[in-house]
Amino acid sequence: MTVDHRPRKLRRIALGLAASVVVVFGVLALLLPAGEGDLYGPADQVSFFLIGVIIAGAVLVFSRFRVRGDASGVWVRNALGERFFPWGVVVSVELPRGATWAQLELHDDETVALLAVQTSDPEAVDVVIALRRLLKASQGPAPA
Repeated sequence: MTVDHRPRKLRRIALGLAASVVVVFGVLALLLPAGEGDLYGPADQVSFFLIGVIIAGAVLVFSRFRVRGDASGVWVRNALGERFFPWGVVVSVELPRGATWAQLELHDDETVALLAVQTSDPEAVDVVIALRRLLKASQGPAPA
């Protein structure tokens, strides 16, 4: 059994917002008065548009979130990178009441946010349950 989840709602919002930012900055760059004797020139228009592209790129970071789990452990991709946690270091997979996203509880009392498992997504609970099943299966049969 494997789990592979990306937040659909957040991904759609990030893509739409990034596209909107590019369009708005593009229109504003075209509306900048640029000509002979004006305060702004064509280089300013291009720079203004490129600032919009950079902002859109920053917004697209939110579309990268992902959680993948299998029998060996769980891969968590948040904003700055991807980390692997073998099931041996994971104590539990939690979805605290009132929280925005799920989290992994690690053996050293550290918690890792699972930003891909947003409570606003309808399948968030199913993902947490599937990750808990993988964790339980990795611990082997319960002692008698």
